[in-house]
Amino acid sequence: MAHLVGNLLVAQSGGPTVVINASIAGVITEAGKHECIEEIYGGMNGILGILNEDLIDLQDEKASAIKGLRHTPAAALGTCRYKIDFKKKPEQAGQDMDRLFEVFKAHNIRYFFYAGGNDSQDTAHKVHEQAQARGWDMRVIGVPKTIDNDLPHTDHCPGYGSVIKYNSATVMEVAFDVSSMATDDGSCCLIEVMGRAAGWIAAGTVLAKRSENDAPHIILLPEIPLDEAAFLNKVKATVAQLGYCVVVVGEGVKNQQGEELGADKTRTDAFGHAVLSGAAEALKELIQGKLDLKTRTVKLGYAQRSAAHYGSKLDADEAYACGEAAVRAAIDGKSGFMVKLVRTAREPYRFDTGLQPLGDIANVEHLVPRDWISDDGFMPNEKFVQYARPLIQGENPVPHEDGLPKYVVLDKNMVEKQLPPRA
Repeated sequence: MAHLVGNLLVAQSGGPTVVINASIAGVITEAGKHECIEEIYGGMNGILGILNEDLIDLQDEKASAIKGLRHTPAAALGTCRYKIDFKKKPEQAGQDMDRLFEVFKAHNIRYFFYAGGNDSQDTAHKVHEQAQARGWDMRVIGVPKTIDNDLPHTDHCPGYGSVIKYNSATVMEVAFDVSSMATDDGSCCLIEVMGRAAGWIAAGTVLAKRSENDAPHIILLPEIPLDEAAFLNKVKATVAQLGYCVVVVGEGVKNQQGEELGADKTRTDAFGHAVLSGAAEALKELIQGKLDLKTRTVKLGYAQRSAAHYGSKLDADEAYACGEAAVRAAIDGKSGFMVKLVRTAREPYRFDTGLQPLGDIANVEHLVPRDWISDDGFMPNEKFVQYARPLIQGENPVPHEDGLPKYVVLDKNMVEKQLPPRA
């Protein structure tokens, strides 16, 4: 089969991770091995930048910079949360697709790779379908990314291992601090982590437990509606036994009516979701009001998805492998797929990559299985631990300069624009 000849475009979308740039490095490095790929471009700020024809020449970047992407956090190409929505905004979506394909044709883009989570894979799926409908010969492959770990059909998502490694270490360290501050009445610390609908990140902090009395003592997942009375009794009993209680809270934890405790219904995000403004703060008010117990909150926020200094080596290796696999699949004639991670052995852990149709991935959320959670809903069980523990193994070394990490910033030499500005 004759290979498709043309240029490659790769872009990033959604919330960044510690290893999303490792996937981009994998794409760039593998693409450089194939003569049918003539130019390698990066789309600035995801699909939004491509609409604006903001492309950079990745072949102009230093080899050391591309290598450095393997340990650099955030989105080196920039990112966005722009959604092409044919259901709610069909006219705008049609205009966006027309513009996208004008850009693709102006720059002879024949290979398109989009690294992102649920919404990003939906965008990649739509681009693939539109390419077919418009008769534009182009290979579209999705590269998985999300700390939320909620993409279906893949064993786990690049970015997840690093976030639970950092969060588990942070829970351990905070617990040492809280337990050392002795008080007559005891205390409670609530640590809020990301995860709107799926509790994978919160659940991952169970790895901090080396013994039964270690923190976290309670983990609240969005999948399990909060039983307020049982929760308060658990906090009270833990404080009575240990003198303190550390609770990890998934930001999307819900009450018995299915309402998010931290939702600010007066504000919405780019996708129409109520902004989550503080589940831990809501629980703090509950604990202080009902138990009259000294309570503090810690919100890990962006730190948990950008802590490259404490990333998982396995995570970075898998992310890089996903980028390589995406290019190889496209060269082999595949389009309309997402690369997935396949666990081929448990002990010792081994993985391989596979492909899953984008239509199976787009906008589908994979939740923590109920049988991986204790009967009372307050702690992941051994099934979850066996799943998660291999993903945090190894350290991804980061160069240092003057005592601080030395990360990579791309030169970002812009590709000359061929089109009038976007309307």
